[in-house]
This record gives sequence, structure tokens and C-alpha cells, in this order.
Amino acid sequence: MKIRDAARLVAVILALALVAAACADDETPDEPAAATTVASSPDDEAPVDTDESPPEDEAPADDDGTTAEPAEEEEPAEPAVEAEPAVEEPEDEPPATTEPPTPRRVAYLSASSANTFLLASVGEMQRLADENNIELVEFDAQFNADLQTTQFQDAVASGQYDGIILVALNGPGLVPDVEAALEAGHEIVLFNQIVGDDLSTNEPQVDGIAASVLAPPVVTGERAGRLTVQACAGLDPCRVVYIFGIRGIPLDVALRQGFDSVVADQPNIEIVAEGEGQYLGPEGGINAIQDILQAQPDFDVVVGADQPLQGVELVLTDEGKLDGVALIGLGGSSPAIEGIRDGRWFATVFYAPASEGRLAMEAMIAALEDGTYTGGVDPNGGFVDEGMVTAANVGQFTPEWDG
Repeated sequence: MKIRDAARLVAVILALALVAAACADDETPDEPAAATTVASSPDDEAPVDTDESPPEDEAPADDDGTTAEPAEEEEPAEPAVEAEPAVEEPEDEPPATTEPPTPRRVAYLSASSANTFLLASVGEMQRLADENNIELVEFDAQFNADLQTTQFQDAVASGQYDGIILVALNGPGLVPDVEAALEAGHEIVLFNQIVGDDLSTNEPQVDGIAASVLAPPVVTGERAGRLTVQACAGLDPCRVVYIFGIRGIPLDVALRQGFDSVVADQPNIEIVAEGEGQYLGPEGGINAIQDILQAQPDFDVVVGADQPLQGVELVLTDEGKLDGVALIGLGGSSPAIEGIRDGRWFATVFYAPASEGRLAMEAMIAALEDGTYTGGVDPNGGFVDEGMVTAANVGQFTPEWDG
């Protein structure tokens, strides 16, 4: 072969080799090829390993050649908890209280709401009722026994009352009604007046009555008689005027019974006139003594309840007769005590209506709360000289009502 032909053959072979290499570079291998390190001269930059990732502690370079700080992983934020609004507590807030129990109801059957004696009694009853969660309901009989009987029956039939406090106008006649009230479950307390036939004792005469708070009227009449004997000492005859409260009611019958039992055997004492003065104030006494003066102008003693006796005093003062007449009251009121102190009245039988009312309500409370029965109570039993007030002992008595 000629040299020239040989040279052409070599050139063709080289050309084919170059074409094959170019085709090999265009193919994409399934896996990256191993990096090739190319030697360089000292002036060249250090070779870059194109296959390795930057170290974990080095941040990759930004496009401008600066190195970005690695981003810190942020922990997930806690969900916001919405704060409850603060509740301001009032200063010195009083402690919570429970509703008070339903009040017990007590019916008070008064002989008369206008009677000044009983007004003092009901004042104390009401005070204790308020302190013990009791509703006290008053019925005014207006000194009418039939009206009081109806009121009593209505109170029992209503079923609205736990107890009944009674000032009886017709003690014997009310026995069946009191028995019916007790059977219906009511607690019964008597004061000032008796229920029953025996007017000489304050012991309950109907089984089941919780208390009977009163001075037995027969005993009160006896004390008035003893004071009359004192006033008549040295007088013969001693002419006496007797003023009933309400003629014919059990109270006045019993008072007169006790009075007569003492003076009947006194030969110098003579009852020369009688009248009726009521229990409502001086007016009844004024009317009664004016009528008596026309028929019997001369007398030495007048006996009667404190209220009408105030009217008797007024008339006798106007007539110029007071100095020669001894006034003997029943009640121990402020006018009576003052009159005895001043020498205008001779005496009075002391009563304590406020104490009676207090004792009656205390007995009712005891019966309602634990079934305690008090029995008979004489509010006048502990007084000096059995409550017979005269000039000798008047300083030891304090009146509880105004007359």
C-alpha cells in the first residue's frame, strides 16, 4: 500500500472514532458517571467536586455568591387560649342566705281590739311573733260573744292557722268549739279569760289546751272586796257603788261573785247602786256615775275597772265630791297608780297586761315548737301583797298600760 493511501486510511479511522465519541457524549446514562479529577496547573482554581452535596453545617451559596444562613426550624405555635374575663367580686359581699321557712300562723281572737288593756297585751305578743317567724292575725269580737264564736269557728274551718290564742267572752259556751279546734290539730292558748265553768282557777278545763294565762276572776273579785273592807273601816254604814264592766258576761259575773264572797258578811257595808261602765275608756264611767248621782247622791266607795273609774273621777271632781269618796280600781293602769300616789284613788288590783301577752305567746311558741304544755299561769301571783296596790306599797308597782 502506498504511504499516501495509508495516511488516508488512518484519517478515516480517526474520523470514525471522533464520531463515535460524540455519539457517546449525547447519551444520558441511567446512573451518574463517576466524577473525573482533572489535573491543573498551580494558577488554576481548586477542582470542584460536582457530585457531593454541601456539608450539613454549611449553607449553600446563593446565586450572588453569598452564603445564606440556614433556616431554623420553627416549633409549631401553641394554640392561643382565650383568657376568661375576670369577674370582680363585690367587696364585703354578704354570705349567701337560704330562704327563711314559711311563717307559722296564729289567730288571735281578741275580746275587743279597742280595749286599752288588751292593746298592751297584743303589743308583746306581736313582738315575740316577729322574733319567732310567726304571723299573728287578730280577730276583733267588739265585746260581742256571738261574733267571737263565729270568728273562732271560721278560723278553725279555714285550716290556715297552726294555733289560736283566745280571750273568751263566753267561756262556758266556747267549750265545744275549743274541743273541735283541738281535734283539728290546733294548739290553743287562753289568756285573760277562762274557757269552762269554774271561774276560780286558771288551770285549763279542756284537755289539750296548751296554757291558760290569767288571774282567776273570782280571785280578782275577792281582792277588790278585801280592799273595800279596808276603805270602809270605821264607816257604818259604808255605802258602796259597784260599776260592772259588761253586766252579765262570765268575767263580770265571776268578779262580782268574788267581791260578794268577801263583803257579804261585813255588816257595815251596803251596796247602794250599780252601773255599767264598759271597758273602753272614761266615757262609760262618766255616763254611769251621772245616772247614779241622780238616784243616789251620797256614797263612800266606788269600785270598778280602771277605764270607767277615770270617768267617775272626772265627774266627782266637777261635783266637788271626790274628797269624800274612795276609788278602788281593777287593772293597775298608769292613771290608777298615779292617782294612788297623789291620794286621789284609794287602791287598785294590779294587772300586768303586757306580761300576760308575753306569757301567752311564749306558751304558744313552746307548744308549736316541741309540744310543751305550760298549764295554768297566774301573771299576778308574784306581786307584792297579791297585787293589791295602796298608798303603803304603790312605789313597788310599775304600770304596764295606760288605762
